[in-house]
Amino acid sequence: MVRLGRGQSPEVSDLSARDIESIFQGPVSVFPDPEHSGEEERFIGIGKTEKHRNVFVVFKLRRKDDVVLIRPISARFMHKKEIDYYEKETSKNEKRRGG
Repeated sequence: MVRLGRGQSPEVSDLSARDIESIFQGPVSVFPDPEHSGEEERFIGIGKTEKHRNVFVVFKLRRKDDVVLIRPISARFMHKKEIDYYEKETSKNEKRRGG
């Protein structure tokens, strides 16, 4: 089970905890972020909210008992230029895989 950890206050731009959680309920692209990782590994997630808005989120993973918590560090809606680039790259990758 993966869920958003509570009690943190990430830097967000008009995003609720529900918005951030919702991107992890559907297809999400996750990339390592070694440039900004220190003692804890950071990741970048790109996905869509329930209202189909593209979101860019930086997060780390924490384990509490048998539950993996997603701890957002920063989250924001993506700009049109970023969305266009991401969709273009995703389309190229799908074609390479035969999808």
